[in-house]
Amino acid sequence: MSVASSVLIPYASYLRVYEPLAAFPEPERTHWARYARRPRTPGAQEELRRSLADLLPTPPVPVPVHESGEAFVAHLDGVVVICPWRTRLRGWLALQELDGQFPEPVLDAMLPPVVRLQVAGDYERWLSRNPDARPWIRTAVWHVPLRWFALFGDEDREYEPGAPGVPGGEGAAGPGRAPVLRYRTTMAQARRRLARALRALRESIDDGPMTEGLIEVGRWLEEFHPRALVELDFGGLVHAVTEEWLAEDRSAAQMAEGIAALRAGDGEAASDAYGRLAERWRTVRELRFAN
Repeated sequence: MSVASSVLIPYASYLRVYEPLAAFPEPERTHWARYARRPRTPGAQEELRRSLADLLPTPPVPVPVHESGEAFVAHLDGVVVICPWRTRLRGWLALQELDGQFPEPVLDAMLPPVVRLQVAGDYERWLSRNPDARPWIRTAVWHVPLRWFALFGDEDREYEPGAPGVPGGEGAAGPGRAPVLRYRTTMAQARRRLARALRALRESIDDGPMTEGLIEVGRWLEEFHPRALVELDFGGLVHAVTEEWLAEDRSAAQMAEGIAALRAGDGEAASDAYGRLAERWRTVRELRFAN
C-alpha cells in the first residue's frame, strides 16, 4: 500500500484556518498584506524542510528560537486569506503531546531531558505573556482524525492526481508532482455542520470520544474570524497510500452519511457507515508499524 517517495515527508495531515486580513491587528495586518503580494510564497514542503533542519544539530533545536513570519496564502470569494505558520507555538504544543507516546529512554535519546526542560520553561514564560495564543494549524500523524471530516461535505473535496517524473539530465528522472487531496469550506459552513453533528450525536447516543472531539474542535474554530476558510489537507499521507486509494476516498461523504442516519433515527445504518470509515482509516494508521 505504501508509495515510494524521494522527498522526506512525515505522514501527517493538517487542519488549517485561513483568516482575512481584517482579522489581524496592526502591525501584523500590514505585514501579511505585503506578504500576500509576493510573487511566490512557500508551501507545506518548504515549511517542513525548515522544521526538519532544526532537528539536525546536536543537541537538536525542537522549537525555533524566533517565531516564523511565514504563512500559507489562499483566496476566498476573491478575498485574500492568511494561515500563519506559527511554527514556534506549534513546536511547543507538539512537544507536550510527546509525553506518554514513547518510553522514557527513547524520549531521552530523541530529546535530552535538559533540552525538554529548557523548552518547557521557555513556553511557560511565553504563554504568561500570550495567554490567548492559538495555532492556525492542527496536525495529525498517520491518519486524519475522523471528527475533522464532520466539518466538510463531499462537494468541498479537491483531488489532483500526481504526475510522473520527467527525464532529467544524464538519464536521471526529474521530480514529479505528488497527488493532492484536500477539502475546503467556509467557516460558517464548517460550524453549521459541526453543530448538526453534535446535535445528532447527543440526541442518539451517550457522550463519547467523538462527541468530546467535536466539542474541542468547535471551541478552536470559535477563536477565528467568521469569514475564514477552513481546510483539511491530506498532506504527507498521499505518500503513504496508493493513488487509487486517494481517488476512491470519500471520507467526508461517509461521515455525512452516518450523521444523516443518526438524525433519521437509524442507528444501524449510522453504525455501519461509521464502522466502514473507521476501518478504512485503521488500515492507514497500522502502516505506522510496517517494516
